[in-house]
Amino acid sequence: MIARPELLSKIRAALKRSRVVALIGPRQSGKTTTARLIVPSDSPHYFDLEDPASLARLAEPMTELAPLRGVVVIDEVQRRPDLFPVLRVLADRKPLPTRFLVLGSASPGLLRQSSESLAGRLEAIALTGLSMMELGASAQERLWRRGGFPLAYLARSEENSFRWRQQFIQTYLERDLPQLGIRVPAATMLRFWTMLAHYHGNIWNAAEPARSLGLSQPTVRRYLDLLDDLFIVRQLPPWHENLKKRQVKSPKIYFRDSGMLHQLLGIHTQRELLSHPKCGASWEGFVIEQTIKLIEPDDAYFWATHTGAELDLLLFKDGRRIGVEVKRQDGPRLTPSIRNALEDLRLDHLVILYPGTRDFRLADKVRVVPLTALAKGDPQVILPARTRVRPRQVTGVR
Repeated sequence: MIARPELLSKIRAALKRSRVVALIGPRQSGKTTTARLIVPSDSPHYFDLEDPASLARLAEPMTELAPLRGVVVIDEVQRRPDLFPVLRVLADRKPLPTRFLVLGSASPGLLRQSSESLAGRLEAIALTGLSMMELGASAQERLWRRGGFPLAYLARSEENSFRWRQQFIQTYLERDLPQLGIRVPAATMLRFWTMLAHYHGNIWNAAEPARSLGLSQPTVRRYLDLLDDLFIVRQLPPWHENLKKRQVKSPKIYFRDSGMLHQLLGIHTQRELLSHPKCGASWEGFVIEQTIKLIEPDDAYFWATHTGAELDLLLFKDGRRIGVEVKRQDGPRLTPSIRNALEDLRLDHLVILYPGTRDFRLADKVRVVPLTALAKGDPQVILPARTRVRPRQVTGVR
């Protein structure tokens, strides 16, 4: 059992200000375990819609839920979309006797039903696996290699972890996607996932996968959007600045979980990972995910021009522009690309994250920071505190 106090605090704070809180994310990412720390599974306030007993109790949902007081948990809520109108009625009562924590795989159906029935009443929290902030700096290599799914990370051996991820993908394709109403042949989707693994860290071009799969480009884009909705991949959008330069306009593709990427690439061990051609791209995606989890930015982009200037991550947070470069080097340097990003994007600050141990400044607005520093859980590692300018004191007038 891995303690996740920050996540628990976030959920409890959301339950205080919102009538319905949705904890969404892929299967096996820890949603149920976390919810049971708030409401025990043997409580009458806990409903698991994969349990026949809970389904029987909710045969008449209004009769069952209306008398309850406090926090009520409904797990796998996407199995009963008819519950959302009931939750809307119960969430509108005054005074409000009950708050609901609903859990579900991040399906488009779940999000659509919640937005239609619970508009203005629901707050969503995405859970995509363990992070360095929860595990500590010493877990960096293992977390990168195995990924953040708890059972993959905690497996007793590398082979057990690899096989768990293999079974997870197979089960997801053969059972979970059809249960979510997604009718795509498992073999076709597995081929698509494998192709995406080789696109990891690259700019997306739908033409080649469409040609290889014998599908239209709109169909391939729909598959990609689906995996984005399910928190399997991240489409990092491009940022366009008003410049006299041709800028890249297609998204970059990253698997959110590095362990899932490594399974699709057939990587079992750290040695195999370090010698693989996608090692640098895997590291980049891992660092980007850890950074986004720590900062929780208002928006996140990448930036690139056709002349070669680029920035791995552009974060907007509290009105500031923060650049992040990922370098798997012992001694990162100030490059022309970094200078261009600072000037063209008008960055307030730029951080270079690398696998070393020293924290040092390269230029006025540029710092080099070890990745292990993110494990402190302090956003100021990336997002420095605003400096306050003290007003001049006037001591007297002549």
